[in-house]
Amino acid sequence: MKMYQVDAFTQELFKGNPAAVIVLDEWLDENLMQKIALENNLSETAFVKKLDEANYEIRWFTPTTEVDFCGHATLASSYVLFRFYTQLKAIQFHVKNLGIFAVKHAEDGKILMNFPQRKAQIVTEYPVELTQALSQPFKQVYLNAQAYIVEYETAQQVLDEQPDLAVLKRLGKIRTAITAPGSITDVAITAQATNYDCISRYFAPGNGIDEDPVTGSIHTGIVPIWAEKLNKKNILAYQASARGGELHCVMQDDDRIEISGYARLYMQAEIEI
Repeated sequence: MKMYQVDAFTQELFKGNPAAVIVLDEWLDENLMQKIALENNLSETAFVKKLDEANYEIRWFTPTTEVDFCGHATLASSYVLFRFYTQLKAIQFHVKNLGIFAVKHAEDGKILMNFPQRKAQIVTEYPVELTQALSQPFKQVYLNAQAYIVEYETAQQVLDEQPDLAVLKRLGKIRTAITAPGSITDVAITAQATNYDCISRYFAPGNGIDEDPVTGSIHTGIVPIWAEKLNKKNILAYQASARGGELHCVMQDDDRIEISGYARLYMQAEIEI
């Protein structure tokens, strides 16, 4: 069975977030898909079922569980489909409980994905684990369907944060994102002096991922926060993990958001099952 490994949200190998992609004619047994994801030991393994040349179903597995939404593995899957499976420049993913993800392949290689926004609301009551686990003082806490989104004052605090992952794991399936405005006047976030609108990091130890390198799904909640605060429709986001990655985001009508990025193929493999 053919499997691909792709670095998503980057133009450089060994940056961004690696995902495995397997394209199927019929779904494998769910237990087998979970075992493959565990064997891969990546943040996500995506399984894509072809409906026709333009339409696909997609599911995502971490090493320990199936998740309802994964942006970087959707980008990786789109890259594989556009490169190896279709001549079309636009495809659709049919996603359980989230509807249609429309995806386009730009001439420069960038992949544009149209997602539903998962807006976060400010919460004044939140688990004590957040205060216990996070070492940096924070301004505000938001919550969406996926995670607590914790706002810090500066990008430097996001970079300096060393959370107690054992404590965060006690939050169970609810993940934790931290974010701040993207000023780089006092810290070199990347080798290139890019003016990012926001900086983030993302932790999901309850889902088998201590720190996710680049997370498309959580930016459907993070970006609307900064779009409102900065009064901007276009947001350039940077996820400041060790690998790092850029997300080009545009707020859309009808509670949608376009998140786009690049990808690089790292590996093609045959798995024996």
